[in-house]
Amino acid sequence: MRRWMIAGNWKMHNTINDAIALAKAIKEGTQGVTGGEIILAPPFTALQSVYETIKGSHISLAAQNMFYEDKGAFTGEVAPSMLKDIGCTYAIIGHSERRKYFHETDDTVNLKTRKSIVAGIKPIVCVGETEDEREKGVTEFVVGIQVKKALYGIDKIDDIVIAYEPVWAIGTGKNATPIEAEEVHRFIRNIVGDIYGDVCKNTKILYGGSVTPDNISELIGMEDIDGALVGGASLKSEGFIGIIRKTSEKK
Repeated sequence: MRRWMIAGNWKMHNTINDAIALAKAIKEGTQGVTGGEIILAPPFTALQSVYETIKGSHISLAAQNMFYEDKGAFTGEVAPSMLKDIGCTYAIIGHSERRKYFHETDDTVNLKTRKSIVAGIKPIVCVGETEDEREKGVTEFVVGIQVKKALYGIDKIDDIVIAYEPVWAIGTGKNATPIEAEEVHRFIRNIVGDIYGDVCKNTKILYGGSVTPDNISELIGMEDIDGALVGGASLKSEGFIGIIRKTSEKK
């Protein structure tokens, strides 16, 4: 049986002191919550401080991005070994904002996913269609290509998490209905099954896109939705704690 997972992506928010305060509040507010995993992804500048805040607790640390080389003349990039060195267990890879603003491609997502596994960092691989692509009815085509290319050349999927984030629902207040989200999650699980066989039953697939305490219960009630990658709602401890507690009660 798959354990639930809730990850908070803080994006480009919070100074070090703000990040420490938020991490501390989430840690204290989720004491006693069992059955799943909580992940925090602060900005790079706060990773070390947040790690010290949550160290030894039930919360794991994630980076919002990483590069696909171990070292070198890559100004502004961060290597997976550096992330592991400061306590990261996970890295978010291929978020739609990285694809849109920094021109990441399916090929670079694959390189990062492969490198993260080698380095011992568990990747949270993001996929999702734009509003225009959904309206044209090519959601499965787009998401299918993204998933297959991300996993190309990877022998095992054991430590890979996939996050389905419809681009049109990220930070817009819109979100896919539970049934719409479940349809894509099931489609993704079938693709993973075609590649890796029955092990796909254990692959965590998260939903992301304007997740709130008000809609998480319906979303998490779907069979193939194992949790959420939360953006804006993870910046307020009360809301994020509510999402976590409702998920643990439902799953």
